[in-house]
Amino acid sequence: MTIRHDVLIVGAGLAGLRTAIGLAEHCDVAVVTKTHPLRSHSVAAQGGINAALGKDDSWERHAFDTVKGSDYLADQDAVEVLTKNAAAAVYECERWGTAFSRNDDGTIAQRPFGGASFPRTCYAADRTGHNLLHTVYEQALRLGVTVYEEWFATSLVVSGGRVTGLVALELSSGDVLGLASRAVVLATGGFGRVYGRSTNALINTGDGCAMALRAGAPLKDMEFVQFHPTTLYGSNILITEGARGEGGVLTNSEGHRFMGEYAPDQMELAPRDIVARAIQTEIDSGRGVDGQYVWLDLRHLGASRIKERLPGIREICMHFGGVDPVDEPIPVQPGQHYSMGGVHCDWTGKTPVKGLYAVGETSCMSVHGANRLGGNSLLETLVFGAVTARTVAKDLASTGEPDVTAVEDAAFRERERLQGLLLRKTGSRPTDIRRELGPVMDRLVGVFRNETGLTEALGRVRGLQGQAQRASLGETDREFNYALVRALELENMLLLAEAITLGALMRRESRGAHWRTDYPQRNDEEFLKHTLVTGAPGALAVQYTDVHLGRFEVKERKY
Repeated sequence: MTIRHDVLIVGAGLAGLRTAIGLAEHCDVAVVTKTHPLRSHSVAAQGGINAALGKDDSWERHAFDTVKGSDYLADQDAVEVLTKNAAAAVYECERWGTAFSRNDDGTIAQRPFGGASFPRTCYAADRTGHNLLHTVYEQALRLGVTVYEEWFATSLVVSGGRVTGLVALELSSGDVLGLASRAVVLATGGFGRVYGRSTNALINTGDGCAMALRAGAPLKDMEFVQFHPTTLYGSNILITEGARGEGGVLTNSEGHRFMGEYAPDQMELAPRDIVARAIQTEIDSGRGVDGQYVWLDLRHLGASRIKERLPGIREICMHFGGVDPVDEPIPVQPGQHYSMGGVHCDWTGKTPVKGLYAVGETSCMSVHGANRLGGNSLLETLVFGAVTARTVAKDLASTGEPDVTAVEDAAFRERERLQGLLLRKTGSRPTDIRRELGPVMDRLVGVFRNETGLTEALGRVRGLQGQAQRASLGETDREFNYALVRALELENMLLLAEAITLGALMRRESRGAHWRTDYPQRNDEEFLKHTLVTGAPGALAVQYTDVHLGRFEVKERKY
């Protein structure tokens, strides 16, 4: 049986659902997701969404802050689209029912965030993503968008030079089915679980990026991985930048507020890459608490403000860290948080492969460049979800019917491949390989990098790829076979780990979140360019393409 729709969207977070909403009135659109939509990782976003709503603010200031924050690697045409449409995206969600926090006069409240020249981050306490995702999901339900819930997309189908559908594993039955379509939009989120210490949900394994690379679409700027400065020590659950936006301060084991040495003007509200490096430097220099973390102190804010503005953070600290931030400082350390890189596409969502589009963290339209500002990721999903929907709807007018035979053949081949994996009785367990991958990436491809470590990491990752090809799942069930899902996710993670590491090895400079201790200076002459990775596991190739510059001159980045 082959299922047919005009458009298939893979992923049911904010980017995928907003794209589906934009297409629902124009064509037959369906969403394929490996989890329930409300368990998508968008629900975990805490701090807020940026928009120039204040009378003293402007989209131009927002754009400049974004380009400067990106260390001038962002494509400025894409940034202009993002910031010009920011207010409309926020007001649209407000009209749909998002419960934003309010000022006394009833207007949407905004707080300061790192790297911003104006307090432009709109928020719903510290559960902004939760509120937005519920709101957007309600709209998708209202429009009758079809959702294939708990279906794991395994591969894209390419026929005649264009994407014509995909193959997916229905978890409830164990069936491998083909889904034919005239267009496919990838919105599967990030790939943070490539790392051991990450704020990302367990589902963030980069499935969309890996599928795109195998289908012939380049991945762009994969070496730019954002490490959030404040994750809860022990679990690496996110402690929102909003905690520092409300006035939280960072201190080391000596009780010293150290950010004055690293970003004297913006202190704790410097961009995330700078604060993460500052914390890691304090730890590496012996000024970390127990050699592992520093303190984030909110106590001076007072109990009422913490309970009103940061109730979720207080609960997280109490339940997962055993500390109450009303009375005690929070132990924090840097952890992987966001992927600036992703599937190469322009700001309309188009990839170089016909019929294939990408949006959200899966994509790299390069609105974030080498470092994303907090509050711009939720914004990206909503603005470019709407933009990509318009692009797909326009393109469908000249797109023929999908090649159903090609989809059926691909599904048959995938059944054979997965059956071979299920029948293999000897080999490494995927869970053991995954446990080895995380620490390799944390240690060698983390906040600080160098050629020796990156070369070692590349060899280790490729060795793990060989083990994964011979992996065995042991005894499993046909229905809800999560051992199989974890094995398929591992294949994707290892491919992306190679792309990240290779891109980092080849980029011999320091820029934004990519910091080479052996090349500590930014090198605009050679590397004011985007990295493109193509190829297959073990044989990836790197090339470069120009950054789209514009109204903002490339300058030294200081805070």
